[in-house]
Order: sequence, then structure tokens, then C-alpha cells
Amino acid sequence: MSLTALLALADSRLPAGGHAHSGGVEQAISAGLVTDPVSLAGFLRRRVGTAGSVAAGLAAAACAVVGRAVGGGAVAAGAAVPPSVAAALADLDAEADARTPSPAQRAASRQQGRGLLRVGRRAWPHPAWDALPTQPHHAVALGVAAAAAGARPADAAAAAAYLSMSGPATAAQRLLALDPITVAAVTARLSPLVDEVAGAAARAAAGPFGGLDLLPASADPLLDLLAELHVSRKDRFFAS
Repeated sequence: MSLTALLALADSRLPAGGHAHSGGVEQAISAGLVTDPVSLAGFLRRRVGTAGSVAAGLAAAACAVVGRAVGGGAVAAGAAVPPSVAAALADLDAEADARTPSPAQRAASRQQGRGLLRVGRRAWPHPAWDALPTQPHHAVALGVAAAAAGARPADAAAAAAYLSMSGPATAAQRLLALDPITVAAVTARLSPLVDEVAGAAARAAAGPFGGLDLLPASADPLLDLLAELHVSRKDRFFAS
């Protein structure tokens, strides 16, 4: 496993477009639901346990699909992936659609997935990139990126769960002009929850492929509603 690659995948500075998305926190702030570090912590906890859990399961499953079929990390030039890999990744992409009721959130996920696909091809060359659709869901692309970088499914789950928290936290810091140290403390205190969610998602993805119903499927109607309200705004700072 490449620890450095895992850190890169979870780094908001990776130019995959994540910096343009707030994960719903911009609309939550506008609605008065997030106003300070305490309410931000509640929002992040809620998001990690739902959207973060779903993303972690999908990322771990995608990483496992590639790892079982081709292997992770560097692969010989000209190598190809079996057709079954493309089919399995397409199934996971469809599962991401089914687990994301909000059209706005689905669009945001695919925007970020397309960005990660573009970066991943350059950063971690691997034949599995060709098995993805041109605009995959972010979690599925993240799983392929993790496999291409030589990481494990559990690492992919950890990166996905962490990103579900770090992106909105940074956005809230900017929108509310919060003290960066305070926000860092909020996210640090949520680390055990991120670990717990990632671990459960990785275990769910570890079974024989085909048991897609075992992957996390937690939903949050409030986050869906916030996303739909946000996409219709003309004065928004973030894309989602």
C-alpha cells in the first residue's frame, strides 16, 4: 500500500474539483441550520453517517473489483482489464445512482468523478480507468484511483469517508469566517466516527461481489432537500 498516495487522494488540494463543492453546507448555512462550530459538528456527523457511509462502501467495492481482477499499483504497459470489470463498475455506478435520491447530488457526484478520472489517469496510470464511464460517480472513481495507486479497499473507504467531512468543513470555515483552528478541532473530534463508518463500509464491501445490497444505503432527506434548494439558487458560492 502507498500511504503517500492515500494521503494525496484525501487531500482537498487534489485538482479534481472538490474545492468547488460544499457538500450541502452552503445551503444549510443559508437555512440557519449551521451557524457555529457546534452546529457544524452536528451537520458533519450527520453527513458522514449517511452520504459518507454510502461513498465509503462504493469506493471500497470499486477498489476491490479492480484489485481482484487486475491488481493494484503499477501494471505493465498495454495491459487490459477483463470485460467483467467494466460491467462490475457499471453496476456500482448504478448503485450510486440508486443510493443518491437527489438529482442535484447525483450531478455533483458525477462532476467530481469526471474531475478525478482526469487527474487519476495522469497521476496513477492503470488500465482500469478505461473501464469507467466518461462521467462516473465520484465514489466509484475514487475506488479505482485507490486501486491504481496500490491502496486497499479499506483505504478507499477511509478516503471517501474523510472527504465527506473535510470538504463541507472547509466550505463552512470560508462561508462563516470560522477560526481555522476551531474547525480543525471539530474535524479531529469526529475522526473516530470517520474510522467507524469507513471500517463498517469496508467490511460490507469485502464479501463476494454481487451482494450489492450489503453496501451501505443510508439516506438523509434533509441533505437531499438542501441540495435541491441549492441548485436552483443564482447567488450560490459553491457548485453544490
